[in-house]
Amino acid sequence: MDENRHNFNDRKSRRDFIKIGAVAGIGAVLGKTFLTESLKGQQKLTSEPVSFTVPPMKKVRLGFVGVGLQGSNHMRNLMQIEGVEIKAVCDIVEEKVTRWQQILEKEGRPRPSGYSKGQTDFKRMCENEDLDLVYTVTPWEWHTPVAVAAMETGKNVAIEVPSAVTIDECWKLVEMSEKMKKHCCIMENCCYNRFELLTLNLVRKGLLGEILNAECGYLHDLRGIKFENRNEGLWRRAHSIKRNGNLYPTHGLGPTSQCMNINRGDRFDYLVSMSSPSRGLQLYAKENFKPNDPRYNEEYKLGDVNTSIIKTVQGKTITVIHDTNLPRPYSRINLIQGTLGVVMGYPDTLVYIEGKSKEHSWDKADDWYKEYEHPLWKSMGGKGAGHGGMDFIEDYRLIKCLREGLPVDIDVYDAAAWSAVSELSEISVANKSKPVDFPDFTRGAWKTRKPLGIVEA
Repeated sequence: MDENRHNFNDRKSRRDFIKIGAVAGIGAVLGKTFLTESLKGQQKLTSEPVSFTVPPMKKVRLGFVGVGLQGSNHMRNLMQIEGVEIKAVCDIVEEKVTRWQQILEKEGRPRPSGYSKGQTDFKRMCENEDLDLVYTVTPWEWHTPVAVAAMETGKNVAIEVPSAVTIDECWKLVEMSEKMKKHCCIMENCCYNRFELLTLNLVRKGLLGEILNAECGYLHDLRGIKFENRNEGLWRRAHSIKRNGNLYPTHGLGPTSQCMNINRGDRFDYLVSMSSPSRGLQLYAKENFKPNDPRYNEEYKLGDVNTSIIKTVQGKTITVIHDTNLPRPYSRINLIQGTLGVVMGYPDTLVYIEGKSKEHSWDKADDWYKEYEHPLWKSMGGKGAGHGGMDFIEDYRLIKCLREGLPVDIDVYDAAAWSAVSELSEISVANKSKPVDFPDFTRGAWKTRKPLGIVEA
């Protein structure tokens, strides 16, 4: 193997990863060492990937952690889905817990138990409550701790994106899910957006031919949000201060991975990553705050635009971009390219299929929805709260799978692989964009796992 390429796939032990991380010199995240000493001496993994189904549930008893802005959207959706009993609500802000207890009571539902005694009160909830599912919508650094606590106490778990910040956290999710045989689902709502669902349907019907290349990302001007004194502004900017890489890969990468059968016939092999200089947040602070404001003189490690390129084992290529610090319209790019055609999601939703489209001319996606609308969107599109309806579909699908004992659409191996881009990109950036290998979280099972099909409501 090329001596310039970091390899995490021999899986001798996590100690090898610690050594590589030390060379990368990434430093600390939010006051905690990036690659923890506590991992030294752990034994190599011996467990095998398991089939993720659980017995059907007549009713899904739910505990919810984090009822802020996005958490409240999910709560509103879950209240509309048959078979959901919200039994417990947890948040570090007591008023938010009380508010949701009152909302549920006004709807004629039993008052859920409340947990708001500090940052780790979710552990008490998991230990005390008889729950089937714990749903966490917290700051990123708490996603894995909540999920592990839930699975340790025998609960399935749903995690907002990204599921993990570090490779170690990714492995913790995989190992605990396998050990306890509980679902650990990453709630990637963009997999259920209308155009992404159309794209998956076109791919599954073979209209794009063999998929060879994709371009995706999260391109969203978050300057105002990062500097707010509420909601994500309370924690998200801190990651920009300490980290430099692709911090938020899954909105673009999740739908792309499903089209390219990642973890189900192919897997991520390695990536290279580079970041532009960091300018956007500094300029924004100087323009919007006075010199006596603590935010005025903050310095940020995060490059304004990070570009990562992933090579899969089957030789496919994926470009993933993270761009949140500069003025720009929103985009996830959503380009999927095959031997027979290509689709692209931004700034317009466009389709080109050789032999069906006018030569060298894009079709509007509206022309293709008529015949190839995904059945999920056809029956459920536009319902519920959050992001135009895709949040409702993802919540509905999770509950349906639990109630009917079905495999979930997006499982723990997806949660780990998609989230792993964050730390791997940081390592590559810190080492002059040298290639960095992905762990194989399925440990070979990707070769025989079946691709995600076209599911119906």
